[in-house]
Amino acid sequence: MCHIFGSAVETFVSLTVPHGSILMVEIDKGLLRKMEISVAEAEKRTGKNAVNMQETYTVYLIETRPVDTITEGVTPAPDSLWRRYSEFELLRNYLLVTYPFVVVAPLPEKRAEIVWHKLSADNMDPDFVERRRVGLENFLLRVACHPVLCNDKIFYMFLTEEKGWKEMVYDTGFQAKKVLIYLVTCSCRRFTELKHYSDELQTVLSQLLRVRARVADRLYGVYKVHGNYGRVFSEWSAIEKEMGDGLQSAGHHVDVYAASVDDILEEEEHYADQLKEYLFYTDALRAVCRKHELTQFELETAAQDLASKKQQKEELVTGTVRTFSLKGMTSKLFGQETAEQREAKLQALEQQIEEGEEAVKEKNKESDDFVKTAWEDIECFKEQKDRDLKEALISYAIMQISMCKKGIQVWTNAKECFNKM
Repeated sequence: MCHIFGSAVETFVSLTVPHGSILMVEIDKGLLRKMEISVAEAEKRTGKNAVNMQETYTVYLIETRPVDTITEGVTPAPDSLWRRYSEFELLRNYLLVTYPFVVVAPLPEKRAEIVWHKLSADNMDPDFVERRRVGLENFLLRVACHPVLCNDKIFYMFLTEEKGWKEMVYDTGFQAKKVLIYLVTCSCRRFTELKHYSDELQTVLSQLLRVRARVADRLYGVYKVHGNYGRVFSEWSAIEKEMGDGLQSAGHHVDVYAASVDDILEEEEHYADQLKEYLFYTDALRAVCRKHELTQFELETAAQDLASKKQQKEELVTGTVRTFSLKGMTSKLFGQETAEQREAKLQALEQQIEEGEEAVKEKNKESDDFVKTAWEDIECFKEQKDRDLKEALISYAIMQISMCKKGIQVWTNAKECFNKM
């Protein structure tokens, strides 16, 4: 569930993550000022798919509640509906195509990746489903906080209408807008640097997550090996009279310590999920860069077409052909065109040049508008990224410190047991 607090100047929404971790997202006039949004629970279901085969899948309960219906001490029942992960994917794909200048928040991973070996990679595993539920809620809250995306009618229908929203998505024709992005050189240095940054960020986050997974594997082994102390102390206590109670108590403390690693690594996994969100954000950054490359390509194409028409006009007026063409060879072989034919062609070219100049002007404006709106959104994303990753890393460090203190406390307790022998 999201919680909103702050002044009229600066307002934040908290994205709740299990085990007490909170991500803070700044909002202005988003949908969350009017509506509470949460993904309350997940449920496993069985049914037939599109090819009439039985399948097991997970659905997620979205709950919404108008803020103005909440009074002190009285909270009305929320409106609710179930959505599959594939429906979240459809929504995000629609947002990506419809708002190419926005860094659209990523979805949580569909299957567990970059995990330590004891963690289940099964997408039906209850712990994984819970982490994905949290990730899907954070996705909805990030979209609801965005000053542009929050006003999208289809997003609102996704939250509030059980049926009909898919048909409305497809009616927009968004799939037809998925054009081929040509591999052209990005003329804007800022977007080139952004593309390089997104590649580098993806690399360092991937490395960080892999290192964390290896450390988790080692840590799990170290903790579990400590369980052998408990077993040995217990066996030793059975043959001792004076030392027996102390050894038995020390063994108990070490057993508790060894068993605590499961909860520790489960909590760690939620911090890893926060890093993964920004690992997946790098794809959204590159999508914005690709769209910018496409607008530049379209502008260059329009400019080249205009230059070609102007050259054709010049050749027609002067009667000189500066480049080889089939038309020039035809004129030499079969004679020059009549004055009437040349005049008609000249008029047609002038009309095409006028249209071409208008097209270049329009493409220039489209490119300038895209750069302006996209860069504003990118700057907001950078602030959000810095804030979220800073908080996640600090929380992770605090958790590590707490874990070490627990280890010290276990051996302090064991020492007291030994002193009493």
